Amino acid sequence: MTARLIMKMNVVDVRTTGEDVRVLTLQHPRRPLLPDPSPGSHVDVRLPDGKVRQYSLCGDPGDPRTYRIAVKREPEGRGGSRWIHAHLTEGAVAHVSAPRNNFPIAADAAHHLLIAGGIGITPLAAMAYRLRRERKRFTLHYCARNPARAPLLLEMRTICDDRLHTWFSDGGAACRFDAAAALADRPEGAHVYCCGPGRLVEAVRSATAHWPEGSVHFEHFAPLGQDGFEPAPFEICIASTGRTYEVPAGRTALEVLRENGFSLPSSCELGVCGSCECGYSAGTVIHRDVVLEPAARRTRMLLCVSRAEGQVVLEL
Repeated sequence: MTARLIMKMNVVDVRTTGEDVRVLTLQHPRRPLLPDPSPGSHVDVRLPDGKVRQYSLCGDPGDPRTYRIAVKREPEGRGGSRWIHAHLTEGAVAHVSAPRNNFPIAADAAHHLLIAGGIGITPLAAMAYRLRRERKRFTLHYCARNPARAPLLLEMRTICDDRLHTWFSDGGAACRFDAAAALADRPEGAHVYCCGPGRLVEAVRSATAHWPEGSVHFEHFAPLGQDGFEPAPFEICIASTGRTYEVPAGRTALEVLRENGFSLPSSCELGVCGSCECGYSAGTVIHRDVVLEPAARRTRMLLCVSRAEGQVVLEL
């Protein structure tokens, strides 16, 4: 694990799309080419108070000169979107990390089914750009309350042509996306990518429960709810040294390791961004993140939120 590069980038364009959503185009003042913005990637935006927010890159990943993010103003949120809307105007400077991708396109898929809800269109927009350029088979289902609340809608109509299917719930039941009907039968070699509100994610998860492992992918903007979870103490063992450390019920593995001299990267510390991902070789992990797919959870964990039963052996 390595720390992510933080760049001072100029806000060179700001425009509004949908309701309360601003699209910011970011450019480095000296670097003509930026670190690879592969489709599905997100970046960290660091705020003046030291807090960090993650935003998916929604621009054309074939353009390495700029990054583009779309930020929905959330009046009841944690404050990051309100600050960005107020202060990251054209000409401002933003502190932005190099991209990280927890939501990549599956290289072996024969068909790509993209399912977006509202602001969840952002990582899927970048995928649509890449899939169209590479002439891959894909379909985009875009769900929103109405067209005015569908960010990047006009852009997606241009990029996707007849591969775009829009679903606007204000039109009644017949106009709403039916995940069970759409995903009942899996086309040969198809993969699903879903990003949106919890109800959409759970509907897609339920509808694809019979699909093969590794063929359904989700991107989450919010951490896992507590749902009555009560953390218990557990022990960390470092595979390379055999040293062990106790993690109390009220602390995280990340905190304990840092207190004992381990320099470990992190960003959100909510189990959303994947920055503190670590390998483990033994133990039963209680996964509390929304990043890792089932296959990865057999050998990887996020130190900021996940815990273990008894002892876990970490590969640091």
